[in-house]
Amino acid sequence: MSVAEDVGRDDGLEIPEELSSSFAVLRRGIRESPELRAGLGFTVIISLGVVVAHLTTPVLIQLVFDHGFDGGFRPVFVGSACAAAFALVLLTFATARSAGRRLVRAAEGAMMGLRIRTFAHIHALSIAEQSEEKRGVFVARVTADVDAMQQFMEWGGIAWIWAGVQVVASLALMLVFSWQLTLAIVALVVPLILIVWSLQSRLSAAFDTARTRVGEMLSEVSESVMGAAVVRAYGLDDRTYGRVRGAIDRRYRAEVVAHFRSATLFPLSTVFYALAVSTVVVLGASFGPGWGLTFGRVTAFLFLADTFLHVFTDLPEIYSETQTAIAGWRKVLAVLDLPVEIVEPVPGVELPAGALSVAARGVEYAYREGGPVLHGITLDVEAGEHVAIVGETGCGKTTFVKLVSRLADPAAGRIEIGGVDLREISAPSRQRSLRMVPQDGFLFGTTVRENVRAGKSGTTDRDIETAFEELGLGDWVATLPKGLDTHVGERGEALSVGERQLVALARAHIADPGLLILDEATSAVDPATERRTSEALRRVSEGRTTITVAHRLSTAEGANRVFVFDVGRLVETGTHRELVAAGGTYARLYESWLGNVRVG
Repeated sequence: MSVAEDVGRDDGLEIPEELSSSFAVLRRGIRESPELRAGLGFTVIISLGVVVAHLTTPVLIQLVFDHGFDGGFRPVFVGSACAAAFALVLLTFATARSAGRRLVRAAEGAMMGLRIRTFAHIHALSIAEQSEEKRGVFVARVTADVDAMQQFMEWGGIAWIWAGVQVVASLALMLVFSWQLTLAIVALVVPLILIVWSLQSRLSAAFDTARTRVGEMLSEVSESVMGAAVVRAYGLDDRTYGRVRGAIDRRYRAEVVAHFRSATLFPLSTVFYALAVSTVVVLGASFGPGWGLTFGRVTAFLFLADTFLHVFTDLPEIYSETQTAIAGWRKVLAVLDLPVEIVEPVPGVELPAGALSVAARGVEYAYREGGPVLHGITLDVEAGEHVAIVGETGCGKTTFVKLVSRLADPAAGRIEIGGVDLREISAPSRQRSLRMVPQDGFLFGTTVRENVRAGKSGTTDRDIETAFEELGLGDWVATLPKGLDTHVGERGEALSVGERQLVALARAHIADPGLLILDEATSAVDPATERRTSEALRRVSEGRTTITVAHRLSTAEGANRVFVFDVGRLVETGTHRELVAAGGTYARLYESWLGNVRVG
């Protein structure tokens, strides 16, 4: 694959058209980061004062050389001029330090705020955006892409202001000292400006691609690390290595292209700087007296020319840092532009305590990629009823319960909880009254106790102990190395799949929801743990409405009713016995499942 082809690859997150230009990104970025705007005017004023003080030094040098030796050495005049220059240096140091400290605080505050806002926005997105392939990209946006802005926020942004003032002010003073030498300098600088301008779009595209490759690489590395056990068990080392190596190689190529294009500016700026200084020396020595230039004026002009030209020699570094920041900023803002489809009502309806009914009316849903998943689902679950949803893999049963949990809103139709449209229920009430235990029993990397405490704010240690006792899990807790204070490891990997489910059930139980949703809660549980899990499930379901996505049809046997999904449609409803006797879809699934059980 050529470099040109490689830089055209995308990470799946579309960049809005309004963020295509660098200035648009800067305007929007500053608007999204109020921390940057706080005290910005004061910092700019201080920074301008630094530039002015810096440009005053050449004037003092000219005065010393041209007037400090009139009729002999004048120590008082020279000493006063030197003292003034020294005072300006001290003042410049103090003001520059003050501006720098404020910029660092503002920059770090802005990056922290941007990370928090981006993180919160990602969590507010519906399941339509939360695909597996995008999760690594989202992580890159909150981490690496925000980090890419650090240099620009702490230094690059104000450097552009300094550069602008420095160019204008030094150019004005140069014209005062010698318009002839100034024209010679400008004539040499104009070609450099034209070259930088012609490279701008290519540099911007290259750095934007480099940020894209960072997200791809982090996604591949994260997936390979999280799936290390599967990779080793199935001998996928070479394939996984190839994918990770490919992602790293694409990032390497993109970074090389970006910095190669940026690096071409460094020698160019150095060459132009050397030519300009040499021109001033030659012209000043050759034509200075005829142009009315004294030694002091030529010397001061050299200092001013150095200040003027240093802006252009520093330009490649400033521009490189700016393009890196703009590329990262653009990616982060693109995430913030992803639509949040779930709009919470204010204030919203409060659900009553106790078991809740569930009703679906013509529910349809489609992911952004892959087409429709649910087609006109209509069903009713009475308060306190225990129902099971069954069907082949990919039939839409998990998507349906995610809609009931309001991880997304239906594309058509509605879902009612306790007779209230789910979209009209307040978020706190919904979060108190609905609990979903996912298939993987996700746990946080802390202790068993703290994972359960996350189920309900204000939970005491005694409440947690009682929850395990009520679920009949007290004897299991006693087998843990440190009881409830046992660390579960990252994502709960220190526990078995079944043990993670037990902790997740206790976490749901302590919240005392009116509606409990279990997404294949026993599908991956080992036989030794299944009996304990089944008993805990029975107890956690008492007194509340329970919807179970059942993979093992033994779970469906114990449900009050069974809803059978097939290719996104509800095709059968009834008790286990009724559906087996009917000889339809459920009967075929049950027969197949029994055959697998006998073989096992």
